[in-house]
Amino acid sequence: MSLSATDFEYVRNLVKERSAIILEPSKTYLVDSRLTPIVRKQNLGSLGDLVARLRNERFGELHRSVIEAMTTNETSFFRDVHPFEVFKKKILPDLIAKRSGERALTVWCGACSSGQEPYSIAMLMRESFPELAAWRTQIIATDLSTEILDRAKRGTFSQLEVNRGLPAPMLVRYFTRNGPEWQVCDQVRKMITFRELNLIDAWPSMPRADVVFLRNVLIYFDIPTKKSILAKVRQVMRPEGYLFLGGAETTMNLDDAFERMQFDKTGCYRIRDAAERRPGHATA
Repeated sequence: MSLSATDFEYVRNLVKERSAIILEPSKTYLVDSRLTPIVRKQNLGSLGDLVARLRNERFGELHRSVIEAMTTNETSFFRDVHPFEVFKKKILPDLIAKRSGERALTVWCGACSSGQEPYSIAMLMRESFPELAAWRTQIIATDLSTEILDRAKRGTFSQLEVNRGLPAPMLVRYFTRNGPEWQVCDQVRKMITFRELNLIDAWPSMPRADVVFLRNVLIYFDIPTKKSILAKVRQVMRPEGYLFLGGAETTMNLDDAFERMQFDKTGCYRIRDAAERRPGHATA
């Protein structure tokens, strides 16, 4: 199965309009492979038949399933390791000291995919900072895909998935075997609230976040969309909060309200003090 050039352009425009994800012309093979299961599920004869239905029907579940199929859900437990080390050794100790009066902490994971990132954060917090059990802590995890969010909420992972990045002691401590899969324990699952959120739409009311993980997401958007998302991120971040992006991502030339903080093998961002952003203010 393969899409015609005009059908590919239709899918490309649909995905861009609804998710802001850019599908380059060189990605036709990817679109073909990801839409073929939908063709079979809908008992259609070809990808062309699928696009014909999309063109002729009002926007609905079929369109959403196509858009969700185009989102990349590559993830793993403690992905890239170093951001989690910085979170544990630098960021959390700093925030625990600063928030000790109110004893409240909020972490937001944008584009959480099947849940490995928020579960990694929850396990790390339980493992290394038991004092937070007495705090009002919340981990908000969002994604635009309802299907992937349902998977994340269940907290069940294959043997291959738990083999990718999850330390063996954590597997033993926080998971139980359930047939061919592993189930996250209730204590960890209850730390996380999963919500549907499309980053390019108007955002619903959200708790102000002390730490935002928005890793490996901006790379899929054009520059105006990146700027818009970063501006909205600033609105939900608390003063002295931290933003983690992917290793290939930056706020440079996109939003000068952020400054980079470099640690040993990784970096993150914080919002500059308002005085530092005044015209003519000298910065290092």
